[in-house]
Amino acid sequence: MYLVAVVVNVTILAMVNLERSLHQPMYFSLCMLAIIDLVLSTSTMSKLLTIFWFGACHIDLDTCLTQMFFIHCFITVDSGIFLAMAFDHYVVICDPLCHTSMLTHSVVGCLGPAALLHGVLYIGPLMIRLRLPLYWTQVIAHSYCEYMAVVTLACSDTTVNNLYGMGIGFLVLILDSFASTASYVIICRAVMGLATPEARLQTLGTCSSHICAIFVFCIPIAVSSLTHCFGHHVPPHIHNLLANFYLLIPPILDPVFYAVHTKQI
Repeated sequence: MYLVAVVVNVTILAMVNLERSLHQPMYFSLCMLAIIDLVLSTSTMSKLLTIFWFGACHIDLDTCLTQMFFIHCFITVDSGIFLAMAFDHYVVICDPLCHTSMLTHSVVGCLGPAALLHGVLYIGPLMIRLRLPLYWTQVIAHSYCEYMAVVTLACSDTTVNNLYGMGIGFLVLILDSFASTASYVIICRAVMGLATPEARLQTLGTCSSHICAIFVFCIPIAVSSLTHCFGHHVPPHIHNLLANFYLLIPPILDPVFYAVHTKQI
């Protein structure tokens, strides 16, 4: 699954780079999504494979915090890119004459750094707070350094860590998801005003891949976070499966969603 994720995302990056007709805002956003998917899957699967192949179960604190930073920072960046793509669809469908003037190459080029800064500002304080003085055990009951799994190891008060972590998680998911949903409500109203059923289906088909990608991204993260907070009787292997799913399944499915629905690709 990891090899499939790498191959399909690298293929999309190479295709958009080589084919000049794909040098458009939508495909640049798709490239950003592919880079994020590669970072998320590689930051977890590389260590997971060394555990399986070589029994290398040890990880020092700095490496653990680095892995955790990349995972949670780029999940936040991913959410920001999805929001930007929802806005792109809104402009294309509801105000197509302004699309070229609003979403220029320079504007799209700024989206990546802006989303990355957004992730660093949110996740940076979490890493500082996690340098807790004492841990009651050194065994992480997880296949990688997931934030909530590491916080539970601390023997000092972790109330602030828990509240900040959950607050950031739901703030990012809820606000970005709400903004994306608002965009698609407006899009649906515009689509219903189109003259023919064929035009409506074609326009909705343009948005369906993005909607599917958002669901695949948001639902596993929300379920995993909720089971950590409230599912105290959920077996550890279920936590592990959910945590691996939301970092491995989207990098495989995102390119499929977009490639299948895009004639140019």
